[in-house]
Amino acid sequence: MLLSTASSLAFLSLASFAKAATVTYNWDVTWVNASPDGFARPVVGINNEWPCPRIQATVNDTVVINLTNQLGNQTTGLHFHGINQVRSPEMDGPAGVTQCPVPPGSTITYQFVVDRPGTYWYHSHNLGQYPDGLRGPFIVDDPNDPYAGQYDEEIILTVSDWYHTASLDLVRAMLVPNNTHDLPPFPDSILVNDGQAANIDFQSNKTYRIRYICYSALASAMLHFDSHTMQVIMNDGAYIKKQEAYQLHIAAAQRYDFLITASERDKGNFPYLVALDVNRDYQNASLGVSWNHNFTGYLVMDTSQPLDKIDVVQEFSPVDDSHFENYEGDGPLDYDTLIELDFAFCQDENGYPRACFNNFTYIGQQVPTLYTAATTNDSNTNPAVYGQVNPFIVNSGDVVQIVVNNLDVAIHPFHLHGHHFQVLDRPKSGTGKWPRRDTNYASTPPRRDTVGVMGTSYAILRFTADNPGVWLFHCHIEWHVEMGLTATIIEAPASLQGMTFPDDHINACKLQNIPYQGNAAGNTVNFTDTTGFITVPPTVYNG
Repeated sequence: MLLSTASSLAFLSLASFAKAATVTYNWDVTWVNASPDGFARPVVGINNEWPCPRIQATVNDTVVINLTNQLGNQTTGLHFHGINQVRSPEMDGPAGVTQCPVPPGSTITYQFVVDRPGTYWYHSHNLGQYPDGLRGPFIVDDPNDPYAGQYDEEIILTVSDWYHTASLDLVRAMLVPNNTHDLPPFPDSILVNDGQAANIDFQSNKTYRIRYICYSALASAMLHFDSHTMQVIMNDGAYIKKQEAYQLHIAAAQRYDFLITASERDKGNFPYLVALDVNRDYQNASLGVSWNHNFTGYLVMDTSQPLDKIDVVQEFSPVDDSHFENYEGDGPLDYDTLIELDFAFCQDENGYPRACFNNFTYIGQQVPTLYTAATTNDSNTNPAVYGQVNPFIVNSGDVVQIVVNNLDVAIHPFHLHGHHFQVLDRPKSGTGKWPRRDTNYASTPPRRDTVGVMGTSYAILRFTADNPGVWLFHCHIEWHVEMGLTATIIEAPASLQGMTFPDDHINACKLQNIPYQGNAAGNTVNFTDTTGFITVPPTVYNG
């Protein structure tokens, strides 16, 4: 049978749709006692177990998660980090942004299509909660993987900092006027695979795809495999041209997929090193560089031999991920809209330490921002209706250039919800602010969703506004999120007018008497009336 081009495309589309599955999870969020580093403490788990389970799907599958909050004493919710939520912005998950938090005893359903393959993760985006344990891998398989056939097995490897004190107490201790140096909580230890087995069965003539995820609240990590070289094939769920790496530096929330091969000559067991980077900038010795939390795992070829070697690194000099090349060979987008963000620490009116973009700290409002965008008619193009959530209006179809000027001496990882961006430039520490010229950028820039911006330097990022929604752009050091280091992208607001939301999501608001219509204060008559807007952060942190 012969088909026209149009008919062929329709046939292929239907065939693709027919293959898509629905993957369903029924999860209770519960407290669990755990001691992953030998110190026992309550952690937030799922279905009375911890570590939390993996989400596994294939491109174009529908993922359904029925989430019940059984914590009893805290609200909760989930964000699916790196999943772009195309046509489902209400499922993105940050509390106060795309939904109300889920109160104890309540259930909501997250339902969305996974539109692209890669290594992702999910975590709570509420109450600084994910450092307490509510996080897990999210793997989206690719039937059209360009590196298929080049590896034999897949392995998930996660790293994070770990705290012996609950996040709520840590944030409250941080947000006090006498914290004049803006210090975050520092971790008590390092976890690899959340304290579970981290040795890798390593067989001759096999190649392994490692899916490497950083769950950290603060620290980055260095990774080195003794005498074995990593071949990086993906960053943050975006394919790159294969890049050799002897060391990798992974910041909070980033992911790398890489290949590592056991050659025929390999004998014995090989150590690998994961070193937690709690330094402000590991490249700057004047800031006091130290490596206090380290983990040794093993590539195990011979179980009869001891696992007693260590991997010693004299100096860390990781591959520069900003020089990776996107797999497709795409060049830089030409941009229409510029958002320039100067980041620095600051103080609020009460003298509490905060973090600011352009001298404004993010202050959560009464109405979730997406609900305001959906219910304020044509006024949703006016930033004033959203309150101090650092809102930026972006037109549909525009290419947006975000410039982050990091005025702090430390490296900070910045994450964009709803999009993968091109990383056009990420100069070395000490470069200073963007010189306001667009030249000498990468010819085939990598795409990712989280970028580490060097101390007293900047990064140039670009994305196409083709995904209507309300998307956060924030530092992924969780403690800095709680200090207000967040901006809000209101993308294609005309497309958001009249948007409806699932009854169970709205019921979560009703159960807590949270308004879900109107401007930031819930005014459904005069959208530009700022009465009731929250203009000063509370002096007692409650999430």
